[in-house]
Amino acid sequence: MPKRRVVVTGLGCITPLGNSVNELWPSLLSGKSGVSNITHFDASAMTVKFSASIKNFDSEKYFDSKEKRKYDLFMQYGLAAGIDAINDSNLLNTDFDHNRIGVSIGSGIGGLPSIEQTHNTYIKSGPRRISPFFVPATIINMISGNLSIKYGFKGPNLSIVTACTTGTHNIGEGFRQIQYSHADVMICGGAEMAASPLGIGGFAAARALSTRNENPEKASRPWDIDRDGFVLGDGAGVLVLEELEHAKQRGANIYGEIIGYGMSADAFHMTLPSEDGDGAKRCMSNAINDAEINPEDVGYINAHGTSTPAGDIVEVRAIKSLFGEHSKNLIINSTKSMIGHLLGAAGGVEALVTVLSLKNQKIHPTINVDNQDPECDLDFNAKSSKEVNINIALSNSFGFGGTNGSLIFSKYD
Repeated sequence: MPKRRVVVTGLGCITPLGNSVNELWPSLLSGKSGVSNITHFDASAMTVKFSASIKNFDSEKYFDSKEKRKYDLFMQYGLAAGIDAINDSNLLNTDFDHNRIGVSIGSGIGGLPSIEQTHNTYIKSGPRRISPFFVPATIINMISGNLSIKYGFKGPNLSIVTACTTGTHNIGEGFRQIQYSHADVMICGGAEMAASPLGIGGFAAARALSTRNENPEKASRPWDIDRDGFVLGDGAGVLVLEELEHAKQRGANIYGEIIGYGMSADAFHMTLPSEDGDGAKRCMSNAINDAEINPEDVGYINAHGTSTPAGDIVEVRAIKSLFGEHSKNLIINSTKSMIGHLLGAAGGVEALVTVLSLKNQKIHPTINVDNQDPECDLDFNAKSSKEVNINIALSNSFGFGGTNGSLIFSKYD
């Protein structure tokens, strides 16, 4: 049976640069940073005192006060992005089969703030004060579960958890569900709210975070010689994927087409990538083979680009090894330079950005590349946004545990 074509018909996001696509996109093109000092808890004792957190999130737009009490913030972000993506797709205003619509939205860590708060309540007041909503408010699959309940979507209901690759893997597996006719529509992506005391403290203890407290907006600097770690961010990114004929039949607005998905494992280290970039290379190669294209057909890469000393070089090595001489022709950027690393939400937001880049034929800059690392000698679009003529783009996510994911999108005419 031939694989079915899959297109993107809806987008939704909650990000440090705005809580809608219409806010996020122009901010990215202008090279604006969403990183700032932490204000939602007392970070005075922390070695890292900044994050890329969500600002001005209006939960009342999505939930009443009774509902809100049942959801950790990561879940609120994911549900909000999902609701916006579904509304953007105009799916609810058409006749559809509830049994053929599924949801696949994950998170890297889940309800960390609620776990912290409930533990404090337990220590202070004992077990009788633990909320009955504590467990369903924190477990990761409840974004997918609650969206399906809200809309009556009875198709596949998944929630893949693969650290920093979570969003990418959920989109990729949603793509597969439609390709092989298990569903006609999948709501896919990732969400995270881990910039909490334990989240910041834990990543700082692992020496994974930048400590540029004196200038937070300059802290996320992928491929710069002075990079010193990533910036922890929060948010959500959700895409509506749809079988092409299903989308055309209902007159859907098509943003682009997803044509390839690849995975791999480094099998090397819990937190460090393999130095030769073999895992990342195989992952991208698998996606390219799945799309049935040649490496030279790719014009743009939305890179993992976290701003870590080891990770940035490894991704460059992988790109050079796979693309050879063509790597010099690629335009590469890092959305994380502006919004930080959203962990499980990163792949969702970055896939959304990749689709918008193809749709609008514009690529946002990588900011803070003030002194480019000589070992990272590719085109990272470090000056300003650029108008392009590109048909195919690749989005990378590489996670703790050595879990890798790549998605390939094409322009849809």
